[in-house]
Amino acid sequence: MLNLVWLRSLVYVVRYRGFQAAARALDISQPTVSQHVQRLEEELGMVLVTRSRRECMPTPDANRLLPYAESLLRLEEQARAAMVRDTLRVGASSNVGIYLLQPYLHSYGQLAADHGYELQIDRNPMIADRLQRGEIDVAVMEWFEPGEGLKSATWRQEPLVLIVHPDNPLARQATISRDQLAGLSLLGGEPGTGTGRLLTRFFADGGPLPTVTMQLGSTEAVKQAVRAGLGISLVMASAVEEEVRAGSLCAVPVAGAELQKEVFVTWRETPFPVPGVHQFVDHLLAGRA
Repeated sequence: MLNLVWLRSLVYVVRYRGFQAAARALDISQPTVSQHVQRLEEELGMVLVTRSRRECMPTPDANRLLPYAESLLRLEEQARAAMVRDTLRVGASSNVGIYLLQPYLHSYGQLAADHGYELQIDRNPMIADRLQRGEIDVAVMEWFEPGEGLKSATWRQEPLVLIVHPDNPLARQATISRDQLAGLSLLGGEPGTGTGRLLTRFFADGGPLPTVTMQLGSTEAVKQAVRAGLGISLVMASAVEEEVRAGSLCAVPVAGAELQKEVFVTWRETPFPVPGVHQFVDHLLAGRA
């Protein structure tokens, strides 16, 4: 078994480029740090640090080990924190956390003031990974692939709309048809949200799909690009409500209202769930904004 104390010393030696600096940061003696790294090297049968008068550098073997070492140390911190915390850890993909979830968190905070919550917003795949690793207790995401020990429920259905500059000819249309949509070039937003899978299902008969000309990384970047006249895009209707009211963007619904994205709430189901998980899930599913 890898010794976490030894791993921590290695991480600090690499971080501070030396044994003395690592010892000061860890508040232990320099010989103790050296002993930890030496024992780790003996345990693994490889050299992990190259030593010089000026600094210490990780070997290629150490570089392969370090991401796992840092992950193990984070998990140890989280395990210790879990023993004393009563705060619910909520994760949300960017679009959900920015445009949909805030009112529900506010009302939940008033309902569950005894234990509270903390919110992490990140890209959809990162939130899914954190849930799988146990770094968050419940996640609200646009795309979810079921994993062992996880339960999921559909929170809401969000229609997608085509956003265009007010001067674009498409802005004068009440709706856009499926055939029109198939021939368009779109700006892409946050990857990993399932929009591509949704479009594949929408055009399931094998016809042409819209093409993606650029991946801009976020819905906010997409909105700025569309406002600048650089292109058009598909986004959740809730993400552009303010811009549509202000007249800086036009949102054109898809005819038939068939193009909708499911938003999921997902949590880890265990015999002893984290306090507040079921209360939070019930709160969302009841629509108590």
